[in-house]
Amino acid sequence: MELRKYSGSEMKDITELFYQTVHTVNAADYNREQLDAWASGDVDAAEWDRSFREHVTYVAVDQTLGAEVITGFADMDWSGYLDRLYVHRDYLRQGIASALCSRLEEEVDSDRYITHASITARTFFEKRGYRVVKEQQVERNGVWLKNYVMEKRKC
Repeated sequence: MELRKYSGSEMKDITELFYQTVHTVNAADYNREQLDAWASGDVDAAEWDRSFREHVTYVAVDQTLGAEVITGFADMDWSGYLDRLYVHRDYLRQGIASALCSRLEEEVDSDRYITHASITARTFFEKRGYRVVKEQQVERNGVWLKNYVMEKRKC
């Protein structure tokens, strides 16, 4: 696995990874209506690209089979807000999410890091030292989803 800065050329792979991850990995914790509202398959690629370029954004790639495969991506703004973190469903539990988070936390100098973690991701973040600040319901396309505001203070 290699981590590299986001370049923009991988947007199609990133949006496909996002859709597939939400609809498979998160399916144990959210119902079909919630999954469709969260990841409808209609991402505003220009808006995501703008956001990725304003944030610190990394992609994880695997080149072991000869062709580059995007295995994960994550972005954090300069205040320490971790906006997106997704790992390809076929590459889970291989340290990709941890590597992406570590890289972002190293690069963004903040006293605390904050994220809005899904039910699925809560345990991952707790193992990284994040704590739940509050549980919340967020609306996506007219559908309510539960997630957690979590933070990690720098020691």
